[in-house]
Amino acid sequence: MSQRIMGKTIGRYMLLAIFMVISIFPFYWMLIGATNHSSKMFSKPITLLPGKEFITNLVNLNDNIGIYRVLFNSLLVSGAYVLLALAISTAAAYVLAKFRFRGANLIFLLFMLSMMIPSQATVIPLFKLMSNFELLNTYFALIVPQLCYPFAIFLMRQNFMAFPSELLESARLDGAGEYRIFFQIVLPSMKPALAATSIFLFMTQWNNFMWPLVVTTSSEMYTFPVALSSLMGVSFTDYGQVMTGITFATIPIIIFFLMLQKHFISGMLGSALK
Repeated sequence: MSQRIMGKTIGRYMLLAIFMVISIFPFYWMLIGATNHSSKMFSKPITLLPGKEFITNLVNLNDNIGIYRVLFNSLLVSGAYVLLALAISTAAAYVLAKFRFRGANLIFLLFMLSMMIPSQATVIPLFKLMSNFELLNTYFALIVPQLCYPFAIFLMRQNFMAFPSELLESARLDGAGEYRIFFQIVLPSMKPALAATSIFLFMTQWNNFMWPLVVTTSSEMYTFPVALSSLMGVSFTDYGQVMTGITFATIPIIIFFLMLQKHFISGMLGSALK
């Protein structure tokens, strides 16, 4: 019996190891491409060892798109978006979860229905709005128009719904104001949900391509998706530069996720159970 159990355990670990290799290989191939010349990516046999062309690819990439400016733009836009969208989503979710007023369920239903509207359908109205206010090619236009994120409101509301309303009533009886209740009692217990929502918001804005492409008119305001798309030529594409740019675009997402992964897992699990 013990040998049978041991065989099953070994089989599970082997299966997990295979899936791990499959999952990690695209990142390894990205690093291989960033350290080799573009021609070696399609050579036969396939090159699977790091090369010595990373600095050359980085210099060429910076000459073409200004990688450090693009990195600054992406970090600024994504960071500001996460902070502002998280504040708006958290406040809206708390009101919809813990305050009883006429039309609360209808408002929440409208938020959910808005998730079914393709984002491309809002591009033209938002573009005209930014153009009328002469805000094109600004950080304001990149950040503000998409701050209301329905999924973030839904995720936070599900966690607020599980918070005991008796604690809120007890705090009100003790004379605590609504702002003190929200910031000192409710929010500290919502760290896992806040972390999970922050990761979703960060990845949404970091990978956003359509809206920055439409609203930016100069390369100085490009974010990573737009800047990397400009590297794809019609007749020739330097994949060494592309892979180097993708490496720079991937590292911040990995770091951000690793910083919040524990809270992310518990936040998602908590929202599912609640």
